Amino acid sequence: MAARKPTGSFDLENSLSHLLRRAQQFAYDQFVQQMGASSITPRQFIVLFAVNEEEGLSQTDLVNRTGIDRSTLADMIGRMIKNGLLARKRTAEDARANSVRLTAAGRRALKGAMPKAIAAEKALLDVLPKTLQGDLLKGLGQLNSAIESMKIEDETPKAAKRAPAKKKPARKAPAKKPAASRKKA
Repeated sequence: MAARKPTGSFDLENSLSHLLRRAQQFAYDQFVQQMGASSITPRQFIVLFAVNEEEGLSQTDLVNRTGIDRSTLADMIGRMIKNGLLARKRTAEDARANSVRLTAAGRRALKGAMPKAIAAEKALLDVLPKTLQGDLLKGLGQLNSAIESMKIEDETPKAAKRAPAKKKPARKAPAKKPAASRKKA
């Protein structure tokens, strides 16, 4: 018996979110395959790469650069510090913020992982004809830019988004009744 298609306009085979998830899983598999015995994950590689590009980034800057959510990134950085790949210290500008830098072991790990990460990227793109590779990268870049723009709008302080509050009219004090009309208790 043939499967019935549910009513509505959703089509799994053409669902952008589903296709992106499948492509992400393939990309992850390619990365892991290329890394072999290395224990560097794709997200750790991205963090190492971003920190290498700009030493002393705050964890907030890393969230913005990598797209990794704040709590996940904080956990990752903690593990990477424990594993000797990163070091962190309080920033001079804000005593509540941490800046992150690579350790010597982090630099070696990044240097060893770089050719493997490049090979994983190549393997991922090689499943497509050369004529589509540039279009895919351009389209995903535009999608990412649009998403980042939406995030910036969402981060606008709520007070700035709200319309100015209307002033409530001042309450008048209740008029006192003449003494003759007051009841005696």
